[in-house]
Order: sequence, then C-alpha cells, then structure tokens
Amino acid sequence: MTDDSGDTIRRLIAGDPSAVLAGATGSGDPAVLAAAAVVLLGRARARAATTRDRQLVAITAAHLGGQDDLVDALAREHLADHPDSLFVAWLAGFTRTPGKVLE
Repeated sequence: MTDDSGDTIRRLIAGDPSAVLAGATGSGDPAVLAAAAVVLLGRARARAATTRDRQLVAITAAHLGGQDDLVDALAREHLADHPDSLFVAWLAGFTRTPGKVLE
C-alpha cells in the first residue's frame, strides 16, 4: 500500500467514503479498490427500495463473494420475473465464464 492509498483508507475510516471513491479512480491498489466496492455496495443496499433492486444487490454481492452457484440460482429467479434486467443477465453470463476477469 502506498502512502496515498493509506491516506485514502484513513479518510474512509474517518467517515469520508467519497475519498475512497475518488481514490479508486485510476488506482491499482487492491485495498483501495476493495474499499470502493464495499462503499458502492453499501450505497446500493441503502437505496434498494424494491424487491427487484434488493435482488440485484444480493446477486451482485454473491458475485463479488465468488458464490457462482448462488449467483446462478438468484439470477434465474430474478430473470424469470424481470427478463429486461440486462445487468443481472450480464452477471449470470459473466459468472459462467471461467477465468474471466473484469478490469
């Protein structure tokens, strides 16, 4: 972790999540990128007002947790009710592609 990355994480810990989001742009530090993912997923959970939104967040969390079987099961159920959900369809396909990494 670089000094800049450490400062970014310290600002997050001190209650400034926007610092980690700004710091993640262009960062290659796994700690900063993981912290940004946590912040964004937390924001998504807080704003998920409908069942559809909560399902999307749960599928995303399962994907980030490497729970491919759970992603597959939840995505099938979600897509049966919401066939227009492009992001969930992409996540389901992404999960089924061994070795594929998003960068």
